[in-house]
Order: sequence, then C-alpha cells, then structure tokens
Amino acid sequence: MHLTFLGAAGTVTGSKYLLECAGKRILLDCGLFQGFKQLRLRNWSGLPFNPADLDAVVLSHAHLDHSGYLPALVRDGFRGCIYATEASCALASILLPDSGYLQEEEADYANRRGFSKHSPALPLYTEADAEKALEYFVPLPFHQRRDILPGVQLLLRPAGHILGAATVEIVADGVTLVGSGDLGRQQDPIMKPPEYVQRADYLLLESTYGNRRHPPQAPEEVLEQVINRTVARHGITIIPSFAVERAQVLMYFLYRLKRAGRIPRQLPIYLNSPMASDVTAVYQQFRDSHKLSDEDCLGMCQVAQMVRTVEESKRLNELREPAVIIAASGMATGGRVLHHLKAFAPNPRNTLLFSGFQAGGTRGALIVAGADSVRIHGQEVPINAEVVAMEHLSAHADSDEIMQWLNGFAQPPRQTFIVHGEPDAADALRRRISVEKHWPVGVAEQAQRVALD
Repeated sequence: MHLTFLGAAGTVTGSKYLLECAGKRILLDCGLFQGFKQLRLRNWSGLPFNPADLDAVVLSHAHLDHSGYLPALVRDGFRGCIYATEASCALASILLPDSGYLQEEEADYANRRGFSKHSPALPLYTEADAEKALEYFVPLPFHQRRDILPGVQLLLRPAGHILGAATVEIVADGVTLVGSGDLGRQQDPIMKPPEYVQRADYLLLESTYGNRRHPPQAPEEVLEQVINRTVARHGITIIPSFAVERAQVLMYFLYRLKRAGRIPRQLPIYLNSPMASDVTAVYQQFRDSHKLSDEDCLGMCQVAQMVRTVEESKRLNELREPAVIIAASGMATGGRVLHHLKAFAPNPRNTLLFSGFQAGGTRGALIVAGADSVRIHGQEVPINAEVVAMEHLSAHADSDEIMQWLNGFAQPPRQTFIVHGEPDAADALRRRISVEKHWPVGVAEQAQRVALD
C-alpha cells in the first residue's frame, strides 16, 4: 500500500491523497487549491496520473477545498464512483455547479472589462462539467462498512464540522488507514461533535488550527457588539461568509440575538448567496444530522431575506441605512461579496466582519492583516471600514479539541501524517502529539510518496 500527498500538504487547501492498494487507485478528497497565486496555479497543472486510471474517489465532505476539483477530474476522464455521505452528496449538488457557474461568470467579467492577463480568460471548468461530475456520486450512510472495490472496504463516521462531514476509514491489504477529514468542534452550536475512532494503522490528521485555541468569549457577544457598534454609526455590516455551515451559524446567532432583543429587531438582514440559500434548506432536509430543534432550524432559515437575482444584489449596494449583508465567499476570493466590498469598504461607518480562517494570499487575509487597499476587478479599493476578525465561529477543532479526539484511540497508529495546515500550525501540532502522546508523527510534504506496510 502506498500513499501520495497531492494537496493540503504544507497548506490548508487542495486536499488530495492518492492511495494505491489491492491493485487499485483511490483518491481521498479532490479539492481546489485556494489562496496564494502559486497555489491556485496548481489547479491548472493537472494531476500526476491519468484520471481515467483512477478507480474511485472517497470524499470526506463537500467544502470546495476538498471537492472542488471533481468536475475537472471527470472532464479529464475519470469514470469511477465518488463515494460520500448522503448529506455531502446533497451539498455537492449545490456547491459544484455554483463553483462552475461562478468561474464562467468571472472569466466573462474579466473578458468584458479587459483586466485579465490571459486572452481570453477561461474558467477552470464549467457548470456543465460540474453537473456531469454529479452523475458519478454514490451516497453512503454513516456506520455501514462497504466493499467499494475488490479487497477494499470503506467506513464513514460523523466528523462534525459541516453537514455530512465524515472521517474516512479504508481497510485493504490488511492495513487500516483513517483520514480525519476536517474535524468539528466539541461544542459547535449546530453540529454534533466528531465521533471517536478507536484504531488505525495509519492516520491522516488535519491541522488547520493545530497551533491555536479558539477564543473563550461567546460568539453571540462578539456579533452583538460589532453589529450594535456599526448600527450606532449608521453603517452597514458586511460579512464575507462560506456558504456552507458558516452562513447558517451566523443566521442562527442573528436569529437568537433578534429574538432576545440584543440587536434591533427591525434591522434588515440579507443573505446574498443563492447557493447559501439552497444550502440552508438542506439543514431542514437532514435534521437528524444536527442539534437544532425544529423551531430553531426554522428561525435560522427565516431570519434573513434571501437575495437571489443579480438585480437584487446590485440594489444592496445602494443601501444607506443600517443593515447586515452576508455574502459569499468567506475569504473574499470571488462572488458577490466583492461588489459589496467595492461599495462599502471605503466608508469608515461600515464594518467588514470576517468570520473564519483566512488562508494566506486571499483578499480576506490581506484585509485582516491591515492592508490599506486590495485589488478587486482590476482596481484598488481602499479599506477604510472597521475590520473585525472573528475566529469564534470556526467549524474546525482547535489544538485542544484535536488532542481530545486523538484520546479516543485505544492504541497509537503506526504513523500519523499531519496534513491540511499552514506550516506553523502543522509543525506545532506535530510537536504537541510527539511530546504529549509520544506517537510516531510527521508533517506530510507535497508530492511525498510513502509506503504503508
């Protein structure tokens, strides 16, 4: 058995791990690289194998840094099954076509405005490519071990994090490999905590927050203070948000704050993301997968006005009274939030509230780091609005919570590979595991190939 790290090694994006076992080739996750340009360029470089030679894909969850390269994989010849949980299949059916549509839209916008260095600017893949990829998805329930290929068994367990997120266990050639995917929080407001795993011969462990502890302050308090402070300035709060999980958690807290009268009950709230609107409906479809009551789930879904059309989105840029606008994307890498940043970031009355991890090289990371301006659609946009970085809403387990999850193992894996983290976070988690648990542990490197004996 061999494992090759083709993404999320030395960075938090582009998750791809090629497993060669039982004479078969399986790709664990198939994500997009995001952030720094040199990372994004990897999306265009293709894969070091022929997609047609791949036998199967196993998807831990639907976030684009884990699933977003699937349309290109299928377009380039992959014809095997893509195994994922039922909720992940439902979310992917929303996220992947939207990703293709946005890439086509941004390429068209770049061509019309002439700010791309490429002529013509092209999308990485199209909405049609994404729709084609969905034909190969095979939903699997949690806790049911399946033979997905001759000599290869798969078991998915709940990982928290977002709807459908799973830890992946593959057994082949007498060896058990477990991939953590992205681990959720122990006390997440919506999702249940990640389920413990008792044994693995080899472990792939995410390290997004491997060097941090989440702030102890209640997220609702921070959100209440920021919004009320902005309302007092007669400003507008812009929240770049991931469409899956983050937008829903924000709406859940806003619903609770309004219900308790802690923010103005008449304050308009807009969810400017058709994709996030569709995702919110999935939370009602999979009510057994999260902790919300029927009443709270309905309240979360109804607290915001859903903005679907481009015309409605443009009208939001004309707002002059206090409001809250939640718009994709979470790191301000694309989508409708860019137009809102152009409209509202120059005004000091307004607030830009970043509600999660900002990967290096993204506009979100630049703004949070204090940039005076950022480049959007070929022009420099001054950042005069108040900037708030709020890590309280992260859906990732922090360092303590990762260690708590590791305590569920009855015995140490033969080797733990640290993946899905920036270099400082990955190495900090490696040191902590080595010192506190005395496990064999190392940080994975891009393109590294290891034997799993």
